[in-house]
Amino acid sequence: MRGPLPVSLEDIRAAAHRIAGRVVETPIVSSASLGEIAGVPVWLKLEHRQTTGSFKLRGATNAAASLSPAERVRGVVAASTGNHGRALAHAAKAQGMAATICMSRLVPANKVSEIRRLGADVRIVGRSQDEAQEEVDRLVREQGLVMVPPFDHPAVVAGQGTLGLEIVDALPETATVLVPLSGGGLAAGVAAAIKGVNPKTRVIGLTMERGAAMKASLDAGRPVQVEEVRSLADSLGGGIGLDNRVTFTMCQALLDEVVLLTEAEIAAGMRHAYACEREIVEGAGAVGIAALLAGKISSGGPVVAILSGRNVDMEQHRRVINGEGTAFTEDGP
Repeated sequence: MRGPLPVSLEDIRAAAHRIAGRVVETPIVSSASLGEIAGVPVWLKLEHRQTTGSFKLRGATNAAASLSPAERVRGVVAASTGNHGRALAHAAKAQGMAATICMSRLVPANKVSEIRRLGADVRIVGRSQDEAQEEVDRLVREQGLVMVPPFDHPAVVAGQGTLGLEIVDALPETATVLVPLSGGGLAAGVAAAIKGVNPKTRVIGLTMERGAAMKASLDAGRPVQVEEVRSLADSLGGGIGLDNRVTFTMCQALLDEVVLLTEAEIAAGMRHAYACEREIVEGAGAVGIAALLAGKISSGGPVVAILSGRNVDMEQHRRVINGEGTAFTEDGP
């Protein structure tokens, strides 16, 4: 029999109290166009309208607020594909802490510049999240900084789970929730919240075909390493960590399904968000829409798709909207 999971519904409710007033309770809106395609009501959780442009602010704020006074003096550090770094830089600045963010060269320049604008010390290291994490480990070891991981941490997962509470509070009749899946912080937290309230609600993780580390790990039954490559859904890149302690177990226990999407399908999701929903979202934020458009989701009742982030390079967004930029080479788009 499976033991208790690392993050409980009570942990998520405590996180919601802790971050109240520090993050935005984002709207949920109906999508008539997607409802017609899916044959059931479809709602969009507009989390890309969060203060820092993604859901990551929830977990970063909860983790930062949970630190002891001694830990706050030492400062925080994290590896990031962009959105967690921006969120942690914002949360640290709001709470008077120094922040260092380590990223690979694959992180888009617009995300790097925004993190610098927030006053964080930025380190660009290697071509993968794993290489950036090695720099984090060095800074923790040599300078005593406090690591706040982008996903594999109970306080981070609990913070992300507050998004799930908002969904079930607003739409208790929801049958299926579509959640972007990368390292699993959002998926684990949302699934724990949703199923903690209504175990019958299905939670489906969505990720790209290229470098889907959590999907490969779930298929293998253990955390595995995959090659990190460029994708329109760049925020979903990176590994889950071979010593993953939180999110792998939770995703394995709580996700009902994982759906993979092609680059063309992700681009179609971004175009639909812009043309039909009047929303600008990055590739990772469009995967729920993409899965519905591609006919990869079946639900017997209302669906909620989480639009998780908007921090897209606008030149890339223009190319996608114009039907370009759906394929990547080794050197770039």
